[in-house]
Amino acid sequence: MKECSKVALVKCTSYDQQEVDGAVLQAIDLLGGFSNIFAETGESGADANMPNGKKLDSDSLLVLKPNLLAKAAPERACTTHPAVFRAVGKALQDSGYSNLRYGDSPGNPVVKPEKVAEECGIKAAADELGIPIGNFEKGTEVNFPNGRVADRFILCDEVIQADGIINICKMKTHQLERITGAVKNIFGCVYGANKAASHAKYPTAEIFAKMMADLNCLIKPVLHVMDGVVAMEGNGPQSGTPAPVNVILASTDPVALDSVFCHLVDLRPELVPTNLYGQEQGIGTYQNIEIMTADGILTPEQVAELYGNRSFNVQRSREFRGALRPVRFLAPFLEKKPVVKKERCIGCGMCVKACPVDGKAVSLEPSGGTRIAVYDYSRCIKCYCCQEMCPEEAITVRKPLLARIADRNWKI
Repeated sequence: MKECSKVALVKCTSYDQQEVDGAVLQAIDLLGGFSNIFAETGESGADANMPNGKKLDSDSLLVLKPNLLAKAAPERACTTHPAVFRAVGKALQDSGYSNLRYGDSPGNPVVKPEKVAEECGIKAAADELGIPIGNFEKGTEVNFPNGRVADRFILCDEVIQADGIINICKMKTHQLERITGAVKNIFGCVYGANKAASHAKYPTAEIFAKMMADLNCLIKPVLHVMDGVVAMEGNGPQSGTPAPVNVILASTDPVALDSVFCHLVDLRPELVPTNLYGQEQGIGTYQNIEIMTADGILTPEQVAELYGNRSFNVQRSREFRGALRPVRFLAPFLEKKPVVKKERCIGCGMCVKACPVDGKAVSLEPSGGTRIAVYDYSRCIKCYCCQEMCPEEAITVRKPLLARIADRNWKI
């Protein structure tokens, strides 16, 4: 882990292509340009089990990995905006890196990545630049003996063949990990239904975050760019509310990048498990960060003051973990759970398909001439895959009154 990580922050107030292009180029320049960013790849690149550990040059195969969680129009702030994707691709091409592909493994394993990319506007941007989609429809098992909790992953074939991964993530909330950003976006490199299986195998926020740290250690993307122009707050990562934050962030350190996101929305970085275990497992730092801006180097506190959104709807309190053992009897009054908005549920069954639990924690039951989702909370592992994949925004995560009070006022 670097002693001090650099994160570029550039103000960007709209998705006007010219403004986004300028913001992305400025962020790359603040980090020293692509040649400087890629210079260290030969020594700090991916694990020996992956081919993408060599020094990058103009012939290297670079795979752009946006967030393509689900079919969603760009204005929903669910996926990477095509203007940001296009700006990164164009900047690479203009710098001489023309061997580019793109792709992601969407949350629904039966939907083709190209169809999701088309709905999200990414395919049109890629076609305009002449960037073909990569092979994210097949996967291969890759051993990782150095993993802390995961010793193997089934990765999309395009990820395995890439010389470097460019992670173009979206600034969003997440019901399991509080936020999803640079670290979590790499989960889309895992092939198809294996993502749901991972939620069952690593069911808690902490163990899932340790797995995510292992995955980032294995793949080691060479650059992370975050679309924070319009973020998603509240019931993320698919059913939340768009919220302007007006920034583009970039870094070679995914933990530092996500931590700057946290500072911008008044969330303590160490409360995000992917930050905490990402630092422990050596993929980055949430403590020693220099933020490069047009006004010079700023501290996280200064950035929060100048660019932050304190009203951003994100879970800020400590969850019921070890810190609350003295008041364990309060656990039922603090614990979140997924609930169904009956008036929105259309009985499509996507929640049932997404549930990774054997025997399923959610099922479709008859109700007034139709079917709606019903939970068996004794089986529910609180992974929130159902909420994440619901196409109708019919599943939300309910917090008891005490938890809501604690979240905003106590930060316990």
